[in-house]
Amino acid sequence: MSEVDDFLADVLPRLHAAETALHRGDPVPRQRLWSNSEPVTLFGAEVNRSGRAELESTFEWLATRFTDCESIDYEVVAAGVSGDLAYLVAVERITATANGTPTSYALRSTTVFRREQGEWRAVHRHGDPYRDPA
Repeated sequence: MSEVDDFLADVLPRLHAAETALHRGDPVPRQRLWSNSEPVTLFGAEVNRSGRAELESTFEWLATRFTDCESIDYEVVAAGVSGDLAYLVAVERITATANGTPTSYALRSTTVFRREQGEWRAVHRHGDPYRDPA
């Protein structure tokens, strides 16, 4: 396997588990996926945050909005690894209940990871709404 294949084999299952948990109301797996070392940043579909403390509270807030995650699928658009930095560009398709209303939506996301003590940890994420091309 290539370095990128190894990265994806490690990160995608953890990312899927973290996002599924978040969309079922549990922020802890997503918090664990992220680095404890600064800087960490989030440019979200609804909020922008910087710093571990702000991200923790944002993930807790996001988890209060979601329940009943039915599915999360990742379409990997691109990924790369260079030393202890890596990135993942994906389209995320999610079906869950948001604020009490069943919904399906898609995000385009770019997540940057840093290898820390042998484990890939997220340090930046940029996500915004994605509309499938007609």
